[in-house]
Amino acid sequence: MSNVVADHLVLLDHLRSILVAVGEADQVPEESHALFLERFDELRAQLPVEPVESQYLGQDMLCQVIQRYPQIAHLVPRDLLWFFGGDCLHYMPDEELELYQALEERRYEAEQNDEPFDWNQEKQLLALSTQDSKH
Repeated sequence: MSNVVADHLVLLDHLRSILVAVGEADQVPEESHALFLERFDELRAQLPVEPVESQYLGQDMLCQVIQRYPQIAHLVPRDLLWFFGGDCLHYMPDEELELYQALEERRYEAEQNDEPFDWNQEKQLLALSTQDSKH
């Protein structure tokens, strides 16, 4: 399993714990919430086995999280929206999309030159340089 998939599984687990908390707070209809968590778990199980095939399910699930649970939309890890892409990108502002595009370009460049690439570290550096240019 690639590091990229492993990192996103951690983010999915984090998001699932938030969803469970929302359910326990009785903020959602219990029956549909349980079914939703089952589908979420299917995505979690499918991703390491079939990363490409699980993209559409991931897009669908993340868009549903934002639509069904608007109170936690801001807690959805942005990396997951970018990773699954498609309709998920509608929930990211242009500046954020530009940041992720720049990250992808840096990762590609590093891979081409057999250089190490730390996604989270690069993301922090890019975010800082973006903030500097705004001030």
